[in-house]
Amino acid sequence: MRALTWQGKRDVQIQEVPDPRIEKPDDIVVQVTSTGICGSDLHLYEVLGPYLDPGDILGHEAMGVVAEVGPEVTELAVGDRVVIPFNVSCNDCWMCDQGLQSQCETTQVKSMGSGAALFGYTKLYGQVPGGQAEFLRVPFGNKLPIKVPHGPSDDRYVYLSDVLPTAWQAVAYADIPRGGSVTVLGQGPIGDMCARIARLRGAEKIIGVDLVDARLERTRNNGFTALDLREHEKDLGDAVRDLTDGRGTDAVIDAVGIEAHGAPVAQAAQWVNSLLPDKLARPMMEKIGVDRMGALLAGIDAVRRGGTLSISGVYGGAASPMPLLTMFDKQIQIRMGQANVWRWVEDILPHLTDEDPLGVDGFATHHLPLSEGPQAYATFQAKKDGMVKTLLQP
Repeated sequence: MRALTWQGKRDVQIQEVPDPRIEKPDDIVVQVTSTGICGSDLHLYEVLGPYLDPGDILGHEAMGVVAEVGPEVTELAVGDRVVIPFNVSCNDCWMCDQGLQSQCETTQVKSMGSGAALFGYTKLYGQVPGGQAEFLRVPFGNKLPIKVPHGPSDDRYVYLSDVLPTAWQAVAYADIPRGGSVTVLGQGPIGDMCARIARLRGAEKIIGVDLVDARLERTRNNGFTALDLREHEKDLGDAVRDLTDGRGTDAVIDAVGIEAHGAPVAQAAQWVNSLLPDKLARPMMEKIGVDRMGALLAGIDAVRRGGTLSISGVYGGAASPMPLLTMFDKQIQIRMGQANVWRWVEDILPHLTDEDPLGVDGFATHHLPLSEGPQAYATFQAKKDGMVKTLLQP
């Protein structure tokens, strides 16, 4: 089969690789019909190379049709349409029973000190082959896949794999009071969807922050207040307070993460780290810290006293400094973590209707064949061509 594989920093390629096969009795094999490129995939493209090997298959936002089932699969049949959560979770252990599928005790990557394995996402999370391919092996076939009806286009359901539950969790963790306010840092796919979900859940003042013209225009077109970081890089907190009676928003969602704008020292550290051999680069990331903290620090500044900071952007450095005095003084609550996909599925599904209150049917800016995946990564990383969300179709 053809698959999009990592070969090195800013180097992904389409290769012919062996077809996946049933390895355990409850496995299924899915023929992928749509697979997204996630903002966190760009961290693999640019920063997290020390945890990848050439040939690793990328992608964790896949859906398709069941092509093969193992002998113990009873809940699905060949031809069923399914979305695959990015968490590889058993939905049977104590953590999964708590709605913490991202901490699944069956698939925790204990050798790396990490939570549940993830599709297509480095040695840190199990080095499981991903979904940017023609076929995908999926374990826990009775409990992991999300079965969806035939009929509507893939765009209706594919975001259940990551975008929708990640954004839903970010908004739930933000704990925005009904009629309240939120600042969303980053208007890429997750930040964009966070703003839509915040409105659906009753927030009234929603501020989106970015520095890409196409994303700012999309934010305004969706009816939200847009702040251009290029104009407010030094006074973003003041700009947010000016819009909220001098207080700051009730919540801030950081949907940016490790590669935030405006941190030249950390950016240089990431560049140097990318040149080191893996055995040196990994300890630097794990013990020294190479995160670009601009978005996180802006969020701490912009949230009101007693407010909540919700972090969905991925961070990687163990030693990144935090302004604990300010955080304590402002009495900020912080919640964060990988999304627990199945925890939120029942909340989200009622909104995936023909009325389309979240705008999922038109959410993607680009639909491209899998063969154009390498160029799509480059375009997305460069924030060109108005690209916010791309779906690849094998």
